[in-house]
Formats: sequence, structure tokens, C-alpha cells
Amino acid sequence: MTSLNVWDIHGGIHPPERKELSNRAPIQRMPLPARLIVPLAQHLGAPAEPCVTLGEQVLKGQLIAEASGFVSAPVHAPTSGTVSFIGPQPYPHVSGMTATAIVIDSDGRDQWIELQPHTDYRQLPPAELLDIIRQAGINGLGGAGFPTAVKLTAPPTQTIRTLIINGTECEPYITADDLLMREKAAELVAGIEILEYLIQPQQVLIGIEDNKLEAIAAVRAAIGERPYVLKVFPTKYPSGGEKQLIQILTGEEVPSGGLPADIGMLCQNVGTCVAVHDAVLLGKPLISRITTLTGEALARPMNVEALIGTPVAELLAFAGLDSGKLNRLIMGGPMMGFTLPSMDVPLIKTTNCLLASTLAELPPPPPALPCIRCGECAEVCPASLLPQQLHFFALGQEHEQLKAYNLFDCIECGACAYVCPSSIPLVQYYRAAKGEIRALEQKQQKAEHSRQRFEWRQERLRRAEEQKEADRKARAERAARAKQAQAQTAGQDDTVAPVQAQKAGLSEEQKKLKIEASMAQVALKKAEKQLAAHATPELEAQVAELRIAASHAQQALDAANAAAPSAEATSAPINDEAAKKAKIEAAMLRAQVRKLEKLETRDDEQEAELTRLQAQLTKAEQALAEAQQNAPVASAKSADDEAVKKAKIEAAMLRAQLRKLEKLESRDEQQQAELTRLQAQLADAEQTLASAQQSAPAAPSKPAGDEALKKAKIELAMKRAELKKAEKAGADEAELSKLRDGLASAEQALHAAEEKSAKPAPELVRTDKRPIDEQARALKTEVAFARADLRKLERDADSDAALVEAARQRLNEAERKLQEHTDS
Repeated sequence: MTSLNVWDIHGGIHPPERKELSNRAPIQRMPLPARLIVPLAQHLGAPAEPCVTLGEQVLKGQLIAEASGFVSAPVHAPTSGTVSFIGPQPYPHVSGMTATAIVIDSDGRDQWIELQPHTDYRQLPPAELLDIIRQAGINGLGGAGFPTAVKLTAPPTQTIRTLIINGTECEPYITADDLLMREKAAELVAGIEILEYLIQPQQVLIGIEDNKLEAIAAVRAAIGERPYVLKVFPTKYPSGGEKQLIQILTGEEVPSGGLPADIGMLCQNVGTCVAVHDAVLLGKPLISRITTLTGEALARPMNVEALIGTPVAELLAFAGLDSGKLNRLIMGGPMMGFTLPSMDVPLIKTTNCLLASTLAELPPPPPALPCIRCGECAEVCPASLLPQQLHFFALGQEHEQLKAYNLFDCIECGACAYVCPSSIPLVQYYRAAKGEIRALEQKQQKAEHSRQRFEWRQERLRRAEEQKEADRKARAERAARAKQAQAQTAGQDDTVAPVQAQKAGLSEEQKKLKIEASMAQVALKKAEKQLAAHATPELEAQVAELRIAASHAQQALDAANAAAPSAEATSAPINDEAAKKAKIEAAMLRAQVRKLEKLETRDDEQEAELTRLQAQLTKAEQALAEAQQNAPVASAKSADDEAVKKAKIEAAMLRAQLRKLEKLESRDEQQQAELTRLQAQLADAEQTLASAQQSAPAAPSKPAGDEALKKAKIELAMKRAELKKAEKAGADEAELSKLRDGLASAEQALHAAEEKSAKPAPELVRTDKRPIDEQARALKTEVAFARADLRKLERDADSDAALVEAARQRLNEAERKLQEHTDS
């Protein structure tokens, strides 16, 4: 069944296809190599773990490495032979890195293990069928390499309603999927039936570009009367992208940052479908794949079915490589592939193409020039991004802006770099920025884990200290009862005993307050160290609360020490100390409750701890109310001063949190809600502060001139900072002129305030910068570009000596002109 109802995607390009080099001959069989190098990481996720030993004899298809996690895939022996080495081996990567691999020396027999096909797979439960696919080591063969079993395991909250089979193969030169659909159409449809039985979609769509006429005819014939919809659509790069293909076939778009499963879609490559057929109906694991060998440096471009682990050098030799013509060896296509630094690397499961190009075929790009803001990159971007803005943000390492502009929606297709008239390697900047952001997020995640461990440790210490305090109180009570009994037995005077007991109680109170003050100081210092290492609003609030608690504890200790020498102690200080102690206890409990309430998700243990702390806080607040009622009324001045101080601290903390959120250029809904809440709290705190200041007795006022001088200095500093920020941001001259006028007015106001305060006014000295020499700037720019081009050529070992010499002469000439201009 064929449907013509297709949609178009934004952007896209039409580079030369060059598929005719390799699609004219049938798939060839690669001779059995003498040595196979099988890496353990051929997929996204955790690498497999070896389950064989050195010297062990293995058979073709035998498991040699087990999956080490949910997102992982096992590895099997591509042929029979002996395990000769397990360790680092060359790996197909642009950096030339090595990776752990299992090396098998072939015995030449190519003997299979006993296969276990499941032709009656419809009688198997879906979970068992999924496990067969998982144990076969199948991952996506279209390029990404995501484990297929993981992709087929949809969350319970998601239902896959459309299964999409990707036969697009839009990248130039690559024809592996084209030849596979021509020659293995029956196996392809059988694999689709297995996937359909496994996930039970409402419809199955097969997408193929209109430049693969033979493949379209073969697939249409293999479909027959099945209710699969074959959609043929115009050729455009990159139609083969997962999200782009979904839009073309269904008209639906995957949301930014989302997955196809979020809208009920699942995509599978045609090669993956054939591998599923082999695993279920034939019992064969994934040990080989079809790979395109192409490029003008090959005498016989072709598609070859080769074993995983076959050395790339042997593959190219089989296709007739002319080393004299070879300029670049690319794994993958010319748009999304990467240059291999060596031919010693093996074929892996995601190797869909080896492109051996000549210098004339793929010449090196010209030197990158400054962006001219033409906007062509935005017109061709298939993800509807703004590549120009992403480029500037990547240069400035503005990670928040990169995420706000949806950098991670970029599929790195290279269309933007292909049309860029300035030859800017945009995709390289995006890849580097993604890596930096991922590394930073991992670092932040580790810091968050450290903070949580610190807080739980503090909680454990607090509980241990509470237990120690309870034990100490019990011992003190037992000692007091024993002493009282001894005093009664000795017949001491009734008037002396209360005095001694009172003195003993005062001494114990001092010890207790000293311990509490010491603990508060230790907790404050540890929190300050944590804040210096990882500054967060939560830690800042915690430090402020601990600082208040430490201040109260020290004040309570000082008061107890001051009252200690007095022999005629009355009940008033005791009641006052009890009120202070109750305040400290309530403040500490309130801080712990706030920490747990700020957690978005809490486990059972944290929920139980929150309930316990809330109950303790209620009791502490009741005890505080009773102590305040029993305590003598303190002077209005001290109470009002304390209220003003507390209101000031609360307003300052809210103001600091509010400024941090206001500095964010883009805020999500949660941050905007938090900003609104903080603004409301700040308004209430400022009203409370104003009321407290009005009711407090007037403090000795400072000279009006001093206060005006302080405000003038702050205003001048703010104006100077605004001007510097605008200059760095490249603001226009009108805005800069306005800011300079404001700065001059602030300076004059400062001088006027200094005169009124009877302080000598500093001499106003302003130095004008030298005028910008446009010719010197142009010469310096030329020197920088010449030096960059020379370094780039010198780093490339394959650079032509003539090009290097020309670049060196260009640099010398630019430096000479700059020196002459400077001397003149």
C-alpha cells in the first residue's frame, strides 16, 4: 500500500549525491580475515564486560562480552578461533583513541554455535521475545547505535501508535540501506512483522526517498497485501533524521527536548529490522553488517557484507584502494562522518560507510572568515534553530543562552556549515559546546550530591548531640537528687541548701550554653566552607540562619557569665535565659523544617523526619510562648532593636535571592513563580522592617552629611558598573552617551556631598583613551587570521608543503606591515 500524503520539513539542502559509485553492483561477501578486533563499546551506553579468557576457543556467534547495564548490549564472536588478546586496541574515533577490545585469531573454519531459531515467535510472551533481541546484541544500524531492546521498551505511560521504518539514507555516497532493501526485502518485511507483534502499533509507515526506485519496487512487492503504508517522498538532506522523518510522514513534530515516544512514535532503521529477523527467525546474533565502500580513491566501489571487527585496511584493499590518490578516509558520509586518523581500526556495528576520497573530490575548506550575518544557515536548518546565534553563544561560552536557544535539538547534520559563505565550521562549535555543558552539568550534579551528604551528616551529628545532651541531663538530675538527699541527711540548714542548689544549677547552665555556642560556631564554619565551594541560595540562607543562631547562643552565654558572680540570683534572669534558650531551639528546628520543605521530592524517611521536626517545632514554640510570658518584660529599647535587626536580616536575604533570579536572562515557569513569591515576601518584609523601625527608639542619628555621602558613593559605583557593562555588551552610542552623562552627574553629586560632610573632596582626574587606529586594527586582524591558518596547516600532517610555505609568507608579510605602521 503506497501513500502520497507526505509533508515537508523546514530547510534542508541538496548536495551532490554520488550514490552511483557504489549502487551498481550487488552486495559482495568479504573474505574471512585472519584476525578480528571486536571492541566492547559499539553502542550508546555502558560498554560490555568480557566473559571469555585469553587462549579460550570460541565459536562463531558465541557470547564473548555481556551487557553491563540496562543501556548496554552484549558482544558475540564474529567467527570461530582463539582469544589472543583482551585490552586496549585502536578504535574508530576522530581523536585516534584506543578502547578495550577482544582480539580473535580465526581458525579458518568459521564454525557456528548451535543456533536456536524461534519461527513460532507469536507463541512467545512479548517480554521473552524482547529478551531474545536484547541477547542478540542488536543496536541501531543507522548511525546512532542505541540498543534496540531499550528503544523497544516504552514506559508504561506511553503507547506507541505508529511504527516508522526508516529507509531514507539521505546522506551522499552511502548506499548500504538501498542495496539491503533491494536484496533483502523479504527479510526486512519479516523483521517489521516481528516488531509489529512486539509493540502492537496502530499503523506501520515505511519511508523511502524517491531516488531509490529499485528498492521501492522490491519493498512494495515484499509488502504484498499487508497493511503497511509505503510513503515515497522527494529527496532532500537531512530527511533521514528521526524527527525530520516523523514530520515528513505524519505531519507531527517531536517537541523540543522530547523523544518520538512522547508523541506515540517509534523509528527503526531497515538494517535493524533485518537484524531482528536474523536474531528471532534464524537465531543469529548481530556479528556482521552491510557497509558501503566508496570514493574515487577506490578502484571497485561497492557494498560489502563484512564481519564486525574486520580491519578497515583489509576492507579498503578488497575494494582496490589506491594509496597515492587517497586524501581523506571518512567513516560515515561527507556531511556527518569523521576523518579516521588510521586504517588500523576495526569495522563496528555503526560503520555504515567508508569513504576514501581524493583531494579533488573533497578539497579542504577555505579558511574561516568572520560571520557576515547573511542568515543562510537559519534558512537551511532542519530543526528550525538559529545557528548564527548559537555560534556566537558558543564562542562566548554562554551556556544558559545555548540551552535557551535549544542547542541540544541540533542533529549536527552540517547543513548550516555547508551553505556558510564564510566557511565557519559551525557544527564543530556546537559539538564542543554540548560537551562543555554536559561536563558542567555532571560537575553540578556531583556538587549537589556533596551538599546533600553534608546536610545529612549535619543531621546525624545533631541527633548524636541531642542524645548526648539528654544523657548529660539525666546524669545531672541523678547527681542533683543524690546531693539533695545527702544534704537532708546531714541536717543542713534549710536556707543554705536552696542557695547551693541554685549555684550548682547556674554552673550547669553555663556549661550547657558554652557547649551550644561552640556547636553553633562549628556548624557555622562548616556551612561557610561549603558556601565558598558551592554558592547556592539554599546554602546562603542556611549560613544566615546559622549565623543568627550562633549570635543568639553567644549572647545567652555572655549573659550567663555576667550573672554568674552575683550571689543574689533571682528568678528573673533564669526566666530570661529560658526564653533565649527556647528561641534558639525554635530557630534551629524551623531551619531544619524549611530545608526539608524545599525538597521537591521526598522519600519515606525524609517525610517521617519532616513530620517529627514539625511536631518538635510546635512543642518548642509553645515552650517559647510560656517562657516569654514568665520572663520579665525587657526594656522596650532592646526588644525593638532585636525586632529591627531580625527584619533587616530577613529583608536582606530575600533581596539577595531576588537579585539572583532577576539576573537570569531567561526564566522557566518554576523560576518565574519563585520570583513572584520572593517579590511578595520582600514587600512584606520591608513593611515589617518599616514598622519595627518606627516603633524602635530613635538611635543617635549620624550627621546628615555622612548619610548623603554614603548614598552618593553607592550611586556613583552603580553608574560606573552600568557603563562598563554596556560597553562590554557593545551598546549603541546613544545609550553609552546617556550612561556617561549619568556617571558625570553622580560624580558631581559625590563632590557636593563631600563638601557638605566637611571632608576634603578628591581631585577629579579623567583620562581619555587614545583614539582607535582603524588601520592598526585591520593589520592586527590580518596577522591573527594568518597565524591561525598557519597553525591549522601545521597541525595537519597531510598538509601540502607549498600551502604551508604560502601561509608562512602571508604571516611574515602581515607582521612586517604591522611593524612598519607601528613605527610610523
